[in-house]
Amino acid sequence: MHTDGRFLENNSLIEGDICIVGAGAAGISMALDWNNTPYKVILLEGGGFEYDPEVQDLYRGKTTGQPYFPLMSARLHYFGGTTGHWAGWCSPLDPIDFSKRSWVDHSGWPITKTDLDPYYERAHKKLELGPYNYKMDFWQKGDPAMAPLIESDSIVWNKMWQFSPPTRFGTKYKMDIVKSPNIHMYTYANVVNILTNENASVVKEVIVKNFAGKQHRVRAKHFILACCSIQNARLLLASNQQLPKGLGNNNDLVGRYFMEHLEIKSAELWLFKPDPLKLYKYEFGITKARAELAINSKKQEEFNILNGTVAITPLDVAKKLKPAIEAWNQDDPRKSGDRFFGAYGRASKEVLVPGSGSKSYQCFTRIEQAPNPDSRVTLDTEKDGLGVPRANLHWELTPLEKRSIRKIYELLGREVGRADVGRVKLMEYLVDKNDNSWPSFTGGGWHHMGTTRMSNDPGKGVVDSNCKVHGISNLYMAGASCFTTAGAPNPTLTLVALTLRLSDHVKEAMKNKI
Repeated sequence: MHTDGRFLENNSLIEGDICIVGAGAAGISMALDWNNTPYKVILLEGGGFEYDPEVQDLYRGKTTGQPYFPLMSARLHYFGGTTGHWAGWCSPLDPIDFSKRSWVDHSGWPITKTDLDPYYERAHKKLELGPYNYKMDFWQKGDPAMAPLIESDSIVWNKMWQFSPPTRFGTKYKMDIVKSPNIHMYTYANVVNILTNENASVVKEVIVKNFAGKQHRVRAKHFILACCSIQNARLLLASNQQLPKGLGNNNDLVGRYFMEHLEIKSAELWLFKPDPLKLYKYEFGITKARAELAINSKKQEEFNILNGTVAITPLDVAKKLKPAIEAWNQDDPRKSGDRFFGAYGRASKEVLVPGSGSKSYQCFTRIEQAPNPDSRVTLDTEKDGLGVPRANLHWELTPLEKRSIRKIYELLGREVGRADVGRVKLMEYLVDKNDNSWPSFTGGGWHHMGTTRMSNDPGKGVVDSNCKVHGISNLYMAGASCFTTAGAPNPTLTLVALTLRLSDHVKEAMKNKI
């Protein structure tokens, strides 16, 4: 069921059992999990079904610290959210990502990968992926030509990725939502404030506004924020009527520990003989699964490094691509997307003769960012068109990221040499072990995580292991804002799995009338 909030009578009261704020991958996944249940589900989307420049401008903000993409174009603000320009890359986190690591400050989730495995499997269906199997030999059975660069996995192993079509949630699931008998979706319903009882222990209602000048109130038993990491934090901080520092922010943790995947070209791989390296090949819309090179968890512990992966691209193709931080530089996400994806498509058409392979490849790193309380989202003094303070992102890296990248390639280089297949050549910025600066082409993956991090200790996290905000009985965070650490994989698969786990928890709470 769909209602356009611009055409509701002003000051309408909307009531239901649960209220989900945000209709991207997390919000839509959770809403669909409640389809055809006895409960009235309210799904609030700030935009409509198509791109609206005025609505998109609500995401405009400032950035400081390590150079970053324009915030306005880093997320899409309409039904389906950022799945509208998602590339579909999926892989689960590794068991070590959930562990407390002595060499990674602020690491350690209150849940394990085993806790998420059944939800990963359910998430696969939402993302139109193949079987929940990320073992290399499983995929090799279907294509024996997917041979590894290095046979031994005692130091370097092959981490598999699967690729969604990619699923455009706004297209794929629109009619399921609109035709649902119990999901009531409101478009053009931007939440601008969260109101609680006097001691801020229970959310009573949220206030929504739109550019038609309408304002409405929404009441429910449970509220779930699924607005993306920056906007989840922004809304908690801006909802400061009862608590001056914002909701869930008694310990000054909301907005802190913002994490991105550091994505950067790092080395070259030169083989003695041409090889297509089919196991590592990627073609948009064609590849169903491929591997990236990673360092065994025992070696991560031995050398005290972060978790990361190495993607391999033919060097003559890679040289045609501008760094993402240069290509994705427009406030308008459509213009940035055209520049970035268009360049990638043109470069990818420079295909090699089938089966001939290449002798030279670029090694591209995707690595987790160490949790850093100084990497954070705060409120700006400027307000958006609906009166909410804009977000200010300060992205700050640490020396551990650079040291980890350098060590990854030292280990990879040794194994490539030991296997007698070629040599690895470090890029200049990694040569000096005492240099912690970053080159101009340093970028991220548009993977926002960690601003309402998970911990069962209120002094260390904003939400508990069930994604409930500490101290507020009926307010939950959905999505990657709950991540305690980032791991190496793109976050969409994990955030959908985590949201489905949250959905089960809220269902149990509803049954028990909590």
